[in-house]
Amino acid sequence: MTASLTVDRLTYRYSDVIALNEISLRLDTPGIHGLLGRNGSGKTTLMSLASGLRRPTAGQIRLNGQPIFENYAATTEICIIRESGDTTAEWSESIEDGLAFARDMRPYWDEAYARKLLDRFELSPRRSVAQLSRGQRAKFACLLGLAARAPLTMFDESYLGMDAPTRYDFYDALLEDYMAHPRLVLVSSHHIEEIARLFEEVIIIDDGKLLLHESAEALRGRGMTVTGPATTVDSVAAGSTILSERSLGSTKSVAIYDAPATLAEQARAAGLETSLLPIQDIFVHLTAKRGKH
Repeated sequence: MTASLTVDRLTYRYSDVIALNEISLRLDTPGIHGLLGRNGSGKTTLMSLASGLRRPTAGQIRLNGQPIFENYAATTEICIIRESGDTTAEWSESIEDGLAFARDMRPYWDEAYARKLLDRFELSPRRSVAQLSRGQRAKFACLLGLAARAPLTMFDESYLGMDAPTRYDFYDALLEDYMAHPRLVLVSSHHIEEIARLFEEVIIIDDGKLLLHESAEALRGRGMTVTGPATTVDSVAAGSTILSERSLGSTKSVAIYDAPATLAEQARAAGLETSLLPIQDIFVHLTAKRGKH
């Protein structure tokens, strides 16, 4: 399945608040891509526009060249699972009823896979959705997103409420199903350290503006840690952008951002240990430069 999402000078306002400010980007490579940003940055607004739930104030957002809002041909290619999972306590129907509804509404729905996920996530189809705990509703919501197999699938913090082992199980299921059925998957998450290993591209939004869009591999390559004798570390890291540093006796470790390409080689030649900086640390640095805490 192929999908291409094009965003051109996209703007959205809530009354006098600009939630998104002339964002432009293009996603047309199948993969699990990360949409990152602090609370209120505009992530959920962007996903709402990408799913046709809102009309842009200005600019355009298109799927496979077609406008999304009020376009049935486009929206049937899209599945969004939001933080609430759209499976609130107001649902009086059973999980079985929810599966039947999804089967009727989702053209790419895989019933056999949905049944396997019921077992994997330990959900009984006879249970009323209203009786489920928040974590169980999150599991059911993620099941609906995975089994929908939409060419553009979006998860907007939909696994909140899951405990850590269940989140990791969801990440594994997402990766396994993506490998078997490649498509465009966009994931918004505050659990960056947990899920970043899945990302092929990373989009960072800050204050409604596009701060960064590049491959996860390239982003990881922009940060590194250097560890070894303190005096040697200080000498090698001199003049670099230091994000953080730690010392234990005579040993020191520094996190460096946007280091020169030769720095890693210099560090190793000096007998120092180096490693790539996690995406989460880079994200915190990039979104904190404007004085946010």
